[in-house]
Amino acid sequence: MSTTIPATAPGRPRYATSLSQLLRAQKSAQGAPAYSRFVNRPLGRRLAAAAHVAGLTPNQVTALSGLATFSGIAVIALAPPGWWKGLVVAVLLVLGYALDAADGQLARLRGGGSKAGEWLDHVVDAAKTSCLHLAVAVGAYRTFEPRPESWLLVPLAFAAVSSTWFFTIILNDHLRRLAGTRDAQATVSAGEARAHSRLRSVASAPVDYGVLCVLVVLLGWPAVFVWAYGALALGFTAVTAASMVAWYRQVSRLDPRTAA
Repeated sequence: MSTTIPATAPGRPRYATSLSQLLRAQKSAQGAPAYSRFVNRPLGRRLAAAAHVAGLTPNQVTALSGLATFSGIAVIALAPPGWWKGLVVAVLLVLGYALDAADGQLARLRGGGSKAGEWLDHVVDAAKTSCLHLAVAVGAYRTFEPRPESWLLVPLAFAAVSSTWFFTIILNDHLRRLAGTRDAQATVSAGEARAHSRLRSVASAPVDYGVLCVLVVLLGWPAVFVWAYGALALGFTAVTAASMVAWYRQVSRLDPRTAA
């Protein structure tokens, strides 16, 4: 199946037309966590359509995503405590994540992405994956009272597990491409995308980056945040461990069978 969308007629693109084109060609929802599937992708579509009208390139949208995300990370680490802190961080991270979804969709609207664009997108994602949790550790050490010194091991461990998770997802995709078993950016119709299990999407919540984007709103209430963040870290680790076993078996099947 083609991964691009037919070009529009010459002239300035229209928002409604761009959005309609995106709705007809979406990446498969199989395995996508609930927030990413039901909130982030629809929001990303609208931002992609707006960026198309504004004449932005996918790399510029990636840069805006990084700006929003790392601004939120900086607020986590450096801003003083206050009820407003979590709200500001959540808005910035949610916006950054939506723009992260928009850059690939904009690339499809413009006729397809580039290797350099994919590289830039993955570099930004890799950096935010670990930096966000490290910022939580720094911010908690600087502003939480009483200072939860032993708890600081939680965001450090979360950073290690989430970085491993992200690397493994990218590696899985790369190995499948080499084996010829997966299209790099398969798209499906909107109806087919909705056909995949909603229950599986909800079960993936602990590893859904969008859940973390929303959870940081609790930063204004440290006593609540440390428990909620710790529970998410535990769930993320459990899902990661189970996924590693399944992924290893799947990748093992990519090797050609040798004669006995």
